[in-house]
Amino acid sequence: MKVIVDLCVVPIGVGVSVSKYVAACERILDEAGLRHQMHAYGTNIEGEWDEVFAAVKRCHEVVHRMGAPRISTSLKVGTRCDRDQTMQDKIDSVNSKLQGEPPPASTTGRS
Repeated sequence: MKVIVDLCVVPIGVGVSVSKYVAACERILDEAGLRHQMHAYGTNIEGEWDEVFAAVKRCHEVVHRMGAPRISTSLKVGTRCDRDQTMQDKIDSVNSKLQGEPPPASTTGRS
């Protein structure tokens, strides 16, 4: 089953900067061959369910090995069974609407 996830891994007890841990997880996703896109507060990942979740597990293993005594992870998961959809498909859909449609009318009755 194909899945798109939004992953945010937060190591706890390692100080304020977490960029080296984020970089380690990005490397894991690269090595797994998964399509992914980092953003300011996490990473979107797409792929087969088992491969994506194996990479998430690997992120935890590596971040712990790097010295993080605790990790808090937020994970949003989306699947579809009616058709295939990629992360780029979702972005393109919104962008096409932004390019061709006027802004919505105010619902407050004020201008």
